[in-house]
Amino acid sequence: FSSLSGNDNSEVLPESIPSAPGTLPHFMEEPDDAYIIKSNPIVLRCKAMPAMQIFFKCNGEWVHQNEHVSEESMDETTGLKVREVFINVTRQQVEDFHGPEDYWCQCVAWSHLGTSKSRKASVRIAYLRKNFEQDPQGKEVPIEGMIVLHCRPPEGVPAAEVEWLKNEEPIDSNLDENIDTRADHNLIIRQARLSDSGNYTCMAANIVAKRRSMSATVVVYVNGGWSSWTEWSNCNARCGRGWQKRSRTCTNPAPLNGGAFCEGMSVQKITCTSLCPVDGNWEVWSEWSVCSPECEHLRVRECIAPPPRNGGKYCEGLSQESENCTEGLCIQDKKPLHEIKSQNIETASDIALYSGLGAAVIAVAVLVVAVTLYRRSQSEYGVDVIDSSALTGGFQTFNFKTVRQGNSLLLNSSMQPDLTVSRTYSGPICLQDPMDKELMTESSLFNPLSDIKVKVQSSFMVSLGVTERAEYHGKAHSGTFPHGNNRAFGTIQARNKATYIQNLSSISTTSELKTTAIFGHLGGRLVVPNTGVSLLIPHGAIPEESSWEIYLAITQKESSLQPEGTDVLLGPEVTCGPSDLSVSTPFALTIPHCAEVNSEHWNIHLKKRTQQGKWEEVMSVEEETTSCYCLLDPYACHILLNSFGTYALIGEPISDCAVRQLKVAVFGCLSCNSLDYNLRVYCMDNTPCAFQEVVSDEKLQGGQLLEEPKLLHFKGNTFSLQISVLDIPPFLWRIKPFTACQEVPFSRVWCSSQKPLHCAFSLERYTPATTQLSCKICVRQVKGHEQILQIQTSILENERETITFFAHDDSNFPAQMGPKAFKIPYSIRQRICATFDTPNAKGKDWQMLAQKNSINRNLSYFATQSSPSAVILDLWEARHQHDGDLDSLACALEEIGRTHSKISDITETEIEEPDFNYSRQNGL
Repeated sequence: FSSLSGNDNSEVLPESIPSAPGTLPHFMEEPDDAYIIKSNPIVLRCKAMPAMQIFFKCNGEWVHQNEHVSEESMDETTGLKVREVFINVTRQQVEDFHGPEDYWCQCVAWSHLGTSKSRKASVRIAYLRKNFEQDPQGKEVPIEGMIVLHCRPPEGVPAAEVEWLKNEEPIDSNLDENIDTRADHNLIIRQARLSDSGNYTCMAANIVAKRRSMSATVVVYVNGGWSSWTEWSNCNARCGRGWQKRSRTCTNPAPLNGGAFCEGMSVQKITCTSLCPVDGNWEVWSEWSVCSPECEHLRVRECIAPPPRNGGKYCEGLSQESENCTEGLCIQDKKPLHEIKSQNIETASDIALYSGLGAAVIAVAVLVVAVTLYRRSQSEYGVDVIDSSALTGGFQTFNFKTVRQGNSLLLNSSMQPDLTVSRTYSGPICLQDPMDKELMTESSLFNPLSDIKVKVQSSFMVSLGVTERAEYHGKAHSGTFPHGNNRAFGTIQARNKATYIQNLSSISTTSELKTTAIFGHLGGRLVVPNTGVSLLIPHGAIPEESSWEIYLAITQKESSLQPEGTDVLLGPEVTCGPSDLSVSTPFALTIPHCAEVNSEHWNIHLKKRTQQGKWEEVMSVEEETTSCYCLLDPYACHILLNSFGTYALIGEPISDCAVRQLKVAVFGCLSCNSLDYNLRVYCMDNTPCAFQEVVSDEKLQGGQLLEEPKLLHFKGNTFSLQISVLDIPPFLWRIKPFTACQEVPFSRVWCSSQKPLHCAFSLERYTPATTQLSCKICVRQVKGHEQILQIQTSILENERETITFFAHDDSNFPAQMGPKAFKIPYSIRQRICATFDTPNAKGKDWQMLAQKNSINRNLSYFATQSSPSAVILDLWEARHQHDGDLDSLACALEEIGRTHSKISDITETEIEEPDFNYSRQNGL
């Protein structure tokens, strides 16, 4: 074996030795695969019996014998020689080897019989790279869904083992059958539970190092589910048509960890009819019975005409009656006959006395009626007839005369009255109180007036027609009062609607939406400018010789009233006060709202905040009550109240067709980067105060209104809102990626309280030379209404055309005290109340006035007032605070008068009416 002197002649070593008696070497230990960690060499060992020599061969070449370390021993059992050999393999040796396979070593043992070769042991350099080939990703999964987290560990030798951690604690899949970590390093949770939510980490490790993946957050959410419907409530109407409802809650289960809220309505509402209670009534008495031995006979009656039904009252009185049947001629209860006779005489005298008193009362009543009829026939103006011409008493001074002939209550329509105008003037219509001396001066009464034609047919007919010519006709020709279906007294559409144009720069940015003023017995009006919120305090609501400081404010911070389920806050939260004051006559509070009024789709409630900060329901708008009154117009709710406080309107949708009206407005401004231009699209409640808030915020940001706002009808059908930018000039502008269309979930729009929805789009122009922007903004509800706003503007402020918006100009008059606050002069108002407050058999009373004002329900509220007509006129003042539509009032009074003339049996005759100047001086 001297030939093992070097690698150069390593192949000289024979592979076998000629056969000799004995056995071949048997390996007791063969070299194992090994990994070099960092720079530490590894040791390969080999052990054989019987063995004369053992040498290692690495990569096909013999290892020099100087690199071998041998140990020799004797096996005690067989007596054969045992040899063990060691060699070291360094990192440098492995790195310097460049073969088609890994670095390997094998040992060869010799005996007298021959040679034996061991297995090949590979030697590799161990490592583990830092970055995972695939990190686990966070997931949101529904409860009982499957969770699969993928993990591909970093490359390494030897291959890394993977372990999963949940919230830094190891996961043992052997302890939980629902978890499997064996499938290709992935973590599988077959059915997700709430307890499976957490942070998951993949750990990879081998003999060199450990590596940790990014944590993946798993959220197991629960979608909300409806509970069972409650039983139907009792019908809210005790008698007749009403409604009943049932409800359910999103608690089976409740939404958890961001799960979806239940879809559908939480309240169902149906109409119902309650049987009206019928009070019992007696039938006629039966015939008297046969006279009994006790000298009495009986008669009976039953409560069956009709019998009481549905909780009605039982008949009052006796069901049986008895009396003496011999006129006292026989002895009763053993009494003498003369005692019985004396008792009968006393009874007869009482009857005579009462008969005389009754006749006297009837005579007095007949006399009173006769005197009343006589005075009415002689009076020039009856209290049950109002002269509509009094409404024009504050417009101009004129005289008219007619020939009196018979009946003093009606004018002959064929006559042509002589109207003499004392002054000529032109300008806006102004109705003044002729009893107010301050308002009777020439400066206030004879302001310029547009062309006015006054036509008189009867004492109930006055026509005011405004034309384009600025001249006044001194003579008025006879004719009829213009009337038609569009001239109803209760209409909210003004015939000549006054509008004003106001730029965004004129909108106040103050954070205090509050108005305060001092009012006295004459009353007045408070207005929060440009918000649609107002307060009307009637004449006489405040005691005489008293002055109250009254305020009206809108809550601008987040409302403390949080609607439940799909309920919606329809308008601003309004406070009027002080709350400790109480008025003798109801005041009118006007609150704008954003609901499309339809009782089949909405159930609207009025709520009030208590001193403890809680909200309690005052009434439903459709409810019959005598505590307060709500009149719902298309864009505002007028409420008659007796106590100050904080109020809000809540809408409860009772069908998917309930519509919330949204105003869509687009603002734009340059960004800090001069090439970028920002478009901001707002969807807000269609109320003036919501729009004013947006305009104020945009003014601070330098935004400009680019197009007149449009109205979007957003239905409560759970479909989302889409906002997109269309038709952008391709070679001039481009929009940032993934921002051309934005979708807003239904709940974000429907339950947004008072905060306006805001979506922003960023556009970039290719060159600074581009100064014009043209595009379309499309706002649509999926399967619903759509609005498109055409944008055509210059991005340079000095070249941009100012877009204006329209509103009622009430910013200059936030408070009006006394007669100036009312459209109807006080003296004329008194005459109307005196006429209609008195019940009239012909039906010409306050109920007809209410009907002409489109007030057809809950009339019991007005019946409880000391002057129903005054409260109705207060409601008219609140509804017509901007247009002052006196035409409708004159038309209503004329129609009432015509109705009266049709049912009157008195022959229409001509009368001579007094000089109007004289009438005005006497307060008519």
